[in-house]
Amino acid sequence: MKLTQAGSPRSPLRGVPQAYRYALDPTPAQERRLRSHVGAARYAWNWGLTRVKARYAAEKKWYSAEDLHRLWNAEKKRNPELAWWSENSKCVYQEAFRNLDRALEDFSKSKKGRRKGRRLGFPRYRKKGRCRDSCRFSTGVMRCSGSTVTLPRLGTIRTHEPTEALAGKIAEGKARILSATVSRSAQRWFVSFAVEVEREVPDRHRRPRTAVGLDLGIASLITAVDQRGRVIRFPGPQPLRAALRRLRRASRAHSRKKTGSANRRKSARRLARIHAQIANLRLNAMHKATTWLAARYETVVVEDLNVVGMLRNRRLARSLADQSFGTVRHQLGYKAVWCGGRLLVAERFFPSSTTCSGCGTVKAKAGRAHLPLRGLRPGHRPGRERCEESSALHDGLGGGGIRVGP
Repeated sequence: MKLTQAGSPRSPLRGVPQAYRYALDPTPAQERRLRSHVGAARYAWNWGLTRVKARYAAEKKWYSAEDLHRLWNAEKKRNPELAWWSENSKCVYQEAFRNLDRALEDFSKSKKGRRKGRRLGFPRYRKKGRCRDSCRFSTGVMRCSGSTVTLPRLGTIRTHEPTEALAGKIAEGKARILSATVSRSAQRWFVSFAVEVEREVPDRHRRPRTAVGLDLGIASLITAVDQRGRVIRFPGPQPLRAALRRLRRASRAHSRKKTGSANRRKSARRLARIHAQIANLRLNAMHKATTWLAARYETVVVEDLNVVGMLRNRRLARSLADQSFGTVRHQLGYKAVWCGGRLLVAERFFPSSTTCSGCGTVKAKAGRAHLPLRGLRPGHRPGRERCEESSALHDGLGGGGIRVGP
């Protein structure tokens, strides 16, 4: 049996979806063309939504993405006001109709109770400056090499970082670009390639029979306890709290600027950069923690939290949002598979155990073993409801200096 460097048996290459995101460095002319493309996608969405609403009011059904594309092809040829459509790639119109069709389908499923999560409303019109500027390319020339990317109708655009990680896989035939999404965030342009990559996914984890349970909190980003009772804490950076004073000053300065003036646009860019820095710091800390956990433990157990409900608590909403709980399960889901492990989600109201107030361990209700959960704190005082093991251990060691361990 052939082993990899990590010591796990090598499995066949599997095609897994993956995304590569690069920051663009366009010239002024290229930036004008980027703005034209995202504006065309926004116009196509609003144009299609108008037709959908008109048909729904008359026939109680709406157009599909294919129907909207046929109507658009007929309209753009006979309407002289749409003569500008050829300046942009045809993909931005097609993908806008597909996004609208997907939004209508999600709305229908949510209304019928066949979609998890919060209730979704009917799609709304998109207004310039109030929506996310983005467009997607699904056909045409899409490639990258060195520090440049090539996109349909946009040509070759420089990037702020090398694209060799993706270009090398494409040259070796181990990756295939499916689509490219261009977006703008805090006055910076990004391109995200949706790629199908042939990735070596091991059949088993390099550290088999290891497990860890995660508890998401406010004081610490993640508090983890492994199968040996070792407590691992990942302190959250809390970037919003650190930048709150700077954010308040920028918000007040922005509110004092005259609407439509150049100074207001400058202050809006300054405010957007602060928000982008906060989001990047938060995402970086989350990626580091989840990558370390997925690589070190075969089984990762995470709790199912009602994050939306928790955010309704006005006393905890800011701290909870600053930790970004919603991305933990998503990142651990695919990273655990890449490392040959698995992710388990404990149900929200699963009555698995009761906690001993003396030693911080869990005594299972259904005859399970007495498992250490939180470990023992030096000098802690036992509570009233102590298990027999905790009482004997605590009395024998004098109630202090107890170390965390199996």
